[in-house]
Amino acid sequence: MNATVSILTEIPEELHQALKGYLETHPEWDQDRVFTAALSLFLLQNSDNGDRRAARVYLETLFHPCA
Repeated sequence: MNATVSILTEIPEELHQALKGYLETHPEWDQDRVFTAALSLFLLQNSDNGDRRAARVYLETLFHPCA
């Protein structure tokens, strides 16, 4: 991933607690990596043409945590 854009969003408290629990037990992940993986997978699954950009970001996020 070359460039990044920062976003601010509100999520339900229950989802935040679940995310905190996950991150506590998976130190190789951080909030940014989780959100990037989740958003890219959502776009990949819900796009009409299987956007290659979303697929690339998703795979890079899963297999190259420092990317």
